[in-house]
Amino acid sequence: MRIKNICCIGAGYVGGPTMAVIAQKCPEINVTVVDINEERIEAWNNEDVENIPIYEPGLSDVVKETRDRNLFFSTDVDAAINEADMIFISVNTPTKTYGIGKGMAADLKFIELCARQIARVSKNDKIVVEKSTLPVRTAEALKNILDNTGNGVSYQILSNPEFLAEGTAIDDLMNPDRVLIGGDIDTIEGKEAVEALVDIYAHWVPRERLLTTNVWSSELSKLTANAFLAQRVSSINAMSELCEKTGADVNDVAKAVGMDTRIGVKFLKSSVGFGGSCFQKDILNLVYISKSLGLNEVADYWEQVILMNDHQKRRFAANMVKTLFNTVSGKKIALLGWAFKKDTNDTRESAAIYVADYLLNEQAEIVVYDPKVKMEQIYADLDSLETRSEQENRSLVSVVNDAYEATKGSHAVAVLTEWDEFKQLDWKNIYKDMLKPAFVFDGRRLLVKQTMEEIGFEFYAIGS
Repeated sequence: MRIKNICCIGAGYVGGPTMAVIAQKCPEINVTVVDINEERIEAWNNEDVENIPIYEPGLSDVVKETRDRNLFFSTDVDAAINEADMIFISVNTPTKTYGIGKGMAADLKFIELCARQIARVSKNDKIVVEKSTLPVRTAEALKNILDNTGNGVSYQILSNPEFLAEGTAIDDLMNPDRVLIGGDIDTIEGKEAVEALVDIYAHWVPRERLLTTNVWSSELSKLTANAFLAQRVSSINAMSELCEKTGADVNDVAKAVGMDTRIGVKFLKSSVGFGGSCFQKDILNLVYISKSLGLNEVADYWEQVILMNDHQKRRFAANMVKTLFNTVSGKKIALLGWAFKKDTNDTRESAAIYVADYLLNEQAEIVVYDPKVKMEQIYADLDSLETRSEQENRSLVSVVNDAYEATKGSHAVAVLTEWDEFKQLDWKNIYKDMLKPAFVFDGRRLLVKQTMEEIGFEFYAIGS
């Protein structure tokens, strides 16, 4: 089965970069990324590729090379679906905020809307690829909708979860550890569909890294991978609190533990907490699935990973208040970093949001600087918590375009994103312009304690 036209529904953090790389590596295939958000599509079509809506190192170069050659961004969803041989569904699957499963289950309304639109528009056979992270057995629901509401068209459903780390997404796409493709491997049609997607990735990924499974294993593998990674972060963060109480240093502990080849070094860096669009959402989904199947002990185990992460953010903020003489009311606190990690402008579930919210509840005055996150996004993140009015958020929080402006006249600085530029700042100058005693709280273990203390700072880092 030769694929000539691909449509991707959803122009977000997964769909945009993934389709850009497929277009670059498969110049004979036309790739169209569609979204109903006109503003987002306009941004993807921006003449200045440096201003596309997603910041990822290397992404703008790939878009510049492929856009209007064989990569297109459009709001005409129906036309793209109709022309496509293969359709990737890459829409948001947020945690439900209502009804059964509220706060845990994945909200699949956008997935279902996609399925119904595909069924309504399609006139010839299609391969539909789940790219969004979905609960196990979602493909069954998709196929049910497509087969029962369509025009007699035949569909094959594949699962192709993404394993991208934001900030290194292009490198991860170019040189993946593995590409997982799940399909109906017990039928000839299913095998052909799987092979069609394998052939696309085989343009640049060695065949031995292309894993094929049944759909259910593929869907569950994505949730499991994220749960395992998040569990490592919460594990080292749990130890960071113990280190602080006993005089140990969490970096030393992590190094010693990581040198054990059975454990390894990755995801053992203690911090103020993990964020991003996947870890929390996927673990909550795993908890919900486990509970719904009566596996309460399994659910409790994974839920503890989330509880530990929430605790880490809370205790970091509480320690700031305690250290600042048990009050931050009316005090200027500079937050360096708002993105959930460096080299991305994604702020979903960022620790900075919750640390800021905690400090605002204590009546602090907050100034934020992040090199890639815009002011509107910062206010939107705070507003979404509904802790206080939008007007209050804007009166208590200011956003600036310079780290030195943020820190000037402040009582304390908190490093909440590990941007490289924060290591290069003139901290002597920052110290000179702060109120004394000048406090720095390093939530990312980015700065050197001895150096900061020699300058004169009262310095506190996670896990030491």
